[in-house]
Amino acid sequence: MVDFAAVVIAVAFLVLVGYLVPTVIQLRRTVAQSERLLAQVNSELPGLLKELKGTSENVHAMTTQAKEGVDRASVLMNAIGEVGQTVNQVHEVVRGKSSAVIVGLARVFSGMKAAATTIKDRVHKEGGQDNGRK
Repeated sequence: MVDFAAVVIAVAFLVLVGYLVPTVIQLRRTVAQSERLLAQVNSELPGLLKELKGTSENVHAMTTQAKEGVDRASVLMNAIGEVGQTVNQVHEVVRGKSSAVIVGLARVFSGMKAAATTIKDRVHKEGGQDNGRK
């Protein structure tokens, strides 16, 4: 019985070794590939970090320029707004003056019309007396 148990244990050990050998071989290949990958990453990483730093500096410079541009545009827009307000004030003053001028002209024309009517009436009355003398 001991011999049978030893045979079963030996067969089980062989089956276990049969499964473990391909796994160990695959594990060895994976470790070798990982070592190659790490070596490649270690060789490329400093260059990538340098490029990343340069890109970060470029983005920072562009952000600074954009902020300055927005500040300048804001100043320009404020100036344009002030010019618009000034133009509006001038327009209101001109409109107010023009209405005063129109009212003045209307008064002058009304006065001239009244004067013309008065002169016409007097000439007509005097002309009627002159016509009677002749």
